[in-house]
Order: sequence, then structure tokens, then C-alpha cells
Amino acid sequence: MMTSIYERDYWPTEEWKTASLEDVGMDPQKIENMKYMINSHYKNMTGLLVIRKGYIAYEKYFNGFSMHDTQHVASLTKSVISALIGIALDKGYIDSVDQKIVEFFPEAITPSSSMSLRCITIKHLLMMTAPFPWKHEPFDRLARQKNWVHYILKQLDNKLPLGKFQYSTAGTHLLSAILTATTGMSACAFANYHLFRHIGMKEIEDAYMKSFGMKDLFGDQLNGWVNDPQGITTGGWGLTTTVRDLARFGFLYLNHGKWDNKQIISDTWIRDSVAMNENKYGYLWWLIQLEDQVAYTAAGSGGNHIFCIPHQDLVVVMTSKTIQNPQERWPLLEQYILPAIID
Repeated sequence: MMTSIYERDYWPTEEWKTASLEDVGMDPQKIENMKYMINSHYKNMTGLLVIRKGYIAYEKYFNGFSMHDTQHVASLTKSVISALIGIALDKGYIDSVDQKIVEFFPEAITPSSSMSLRCITIKHLLMMTAPFPWKHEPFDRLARQKNWVHYILKQLDNKLPLGKFQYSTAGTHLLSAILTATTGMSACAFANYHLFRHIGMKEIEDAYMKSFGMKDLFGDQLNGWVNDPQGITTGGWGLTTTVRDLARFGFLYLNHGKWDNKQIISDTWIRDSVAMNENKYGYLWWLIQLEDQVAYTAAGSGGNHIFCIPHQDLVVVMTSKTIQNPQERWPLLEQYILPAIID
């Protein structure tokens, strides 16, 4: 169940407006209590932003970061790719999520190609139900390939059944390649033109890749949006942006794809993307059941999140340095932020 679109008295295209916690119906003391939990259990956090009723109600930065700093948001990138697929569908570049991916990569089909490969659709990639033959993705092996797309398609040429949920970053890279094949633009350029500039997000450059080692692809010094050896924007990670711009992206979804009276992404796409299912995973968004309401989050390793809670008119953004075994971020919402809402 999704709530109706809220009426807005302004849009943060140029900049966000701020309001006190009290003015947006939140208890400051409950939010203040959260600081102790962050300092003791979330030491890799770099930014925390609470947007309620369209206003910044709480904003803190840690570990030397500020509102102006960009940061690699890891797999949170996937949800941006999902939005771009929706826009491409709205604009007619893609016909349907039920299109077979081999339509976009005909060179991948040989007489011996498996039925499994022939039947994989865009929707399978969006919902993580394509049959990849691994438990843990071999990123180091992928990085060494001269052509990532060809390598990923070869991995999918198997006899494993379709439809079982299996989280995969490789599949989202194919979605980025599909965007390039259908639009003639990199996913990064497509995002700048059709998404970012319309909602006030800073436009992002394709990263200049000197090499494709693990530090080049996942290191702390990433800038822009990473791409593969063919110049295809990485679909599953590699986006660098600011906390406030992540909030704009979440706010767009909270408003059903509408921004300042313009429909940037169709309402239908937003609804389909976050419709609850047995896997609790939509179109590259994690889903959270809250009694009779659905919340959803774009999530990246280390603790990078955009939490959208539509029925509370709430967006919460958290960014973090990537570390091994970070603390789950949802308890911060469950124990402090959501209980702070008093109207």
C-alpha cells in the first residue's frame, strides 16, 4: 500500500530548506539520544540526513565529511539504474520489462546457447532472479576481463532455473549495457540528461579509468561514476554523490516520480518498483513491511542507505565508509527516528 502524493509548498531543486524537528512533528530528545548509539556502534558513518515533510529536520556529518563532499555509495547505485530503466521505458527506448535480454545482445546467442539464457528478461535482472552460477560474486575475476558484458552473459549461459532470488551485481551491469544499447548514451550521461538535472542533483562525469584494479573500481578515491573497459557505466556500484543529492533522489520516489509538477519517472514505475513480494525485493530496491504499509531502501555496502517511508512523509539518508561487517542501519530508524514522529 502506498500513500497518495503529498502537496508541497516548495521543491528542493535549487537547495533544501530546513525546519526544526518540532516544526515537522518530531521529538528532538529522541533524535538526540541517537547520537550515543552512532558514536558507539556506527563509527564508520559519514553522513545522516532526515527529511520530513520536505524539509531538512536533522543533518550531521562524521569522520571529516561535510554536505559538499561526494562519496562512493556502492550498491545504492543499483536503485539509480532501476530509475533509469523506468525512464527509458517511459520514453520508449525499451518496450517492456518482459523483453528478453538477448534481444539487446544478439551476439551472445549461438546454436548451443541454453534455454535459460534465451529466456532471461529485464525483469529478472531488476528483481535479482537471473540464474547466476555463484554464491559469492568473483569481482576480482570480472575486473580482469577485457569485456565485462560478454563475460557476464557467458556466466548466464547455463541450465540453472530462472526465478530464484539471488542477489547479483553482475546482472545490474547488463541493465546499464542495455541502456547504452537502446539510447546510445552511457547510463551516466542518460542520468544527467533525463534525471539528475531535473531534480537539482549535481551532474556526474564518467570517471576516467586508467586501470581496472580493485582500488580503481572500489577504492576511497573514486570520483564521478565508474565505467568498464568498453566505457559502459557500472550498473551495480561506482556512483559518487553527496548526501543531499541522495535525498533528492529518495524524495523523487516518495513523490511517486513527480517533481515540481513534472513527471520525471512514471507513477506506475514507482509503484511496480516497490510492490511487496515474497523476496522483499522490488526493482533494485529492498522492501520493508511496516504493518499495513511498505517502506523501501536503496542500500549499499558499509551502511549507505536511502530509506523512504511514504506514510510518514520521511526520507532518511545515511552514508558510510566501507568496512567489513558493518552494523545494520535499520535499528536507528526503528529505535530512534520513527519513534520520534509525534504527528
